[in-house]
Amino acid sequence: MPKKFIKKYFPSPESIRNHKSLQFLGNLLHDANLWHLNRKSVSGAFALGLFVAYVPVPFQMALAAIHAIIFRVNLPISVALVWITNPVTIPPMFYGAYKLGVYVLGVDIQPFNFELSFNWIFTQLGEKWQPFLLGCFLTGTVLALLGYILIQISWRLMVIRKKKKRSINLKQGIEEKKDDP
Repeated sequence: MPKKFIKKYFPSPESIRNHKSLQFLGNLLHDANLWHLNRKSVSGAFALGLFVAYVPVPFQMALAAIHAIIFRVNLPISVALVWITNPVTIPPMFYGAYKLGVYVLGVDIQPFNFELSFNWIFTQLGEKWQPFLLGCFLTGTVLALLGYILIQISWRLMVIRKKKKRSINLKQGIEEKKDDP
């Protein structure tokens, strides 16, 4: 994994622990797994962040942070991954989730004209919430599993590649010593 890139652009654990708005968490932010970049914490953070990205609620970052603490996975990565849902990506992501839910439930697609009002929420969403939430759950679950598996596999491949490179460098070093008079 690109540890140098992550360490360069992510805030330090100390700056997050000392942030005024996070003081209420106290010692919970002192868990080492929340900050380590190892295979378990990063793959868990990817799974968590991708799943929470499909939870259709406000404050997804807070939800991801709380669950990162509970599941002891990398906090900055899990919070950063929920940023895939933003004002540009939400409409196609959630419409795709709705269509998946419609397909799984075997119901007809209803016209989906979103309107940010309480009237729309109470009248229109009432007809569409079951396929929408089912689609969000299924999509989030599948992406979480895929993210977890892909990080696990890529991490292992990277470790194997580094070991082979070290082995080759070690063999070359031994051969160079043999050639020296």
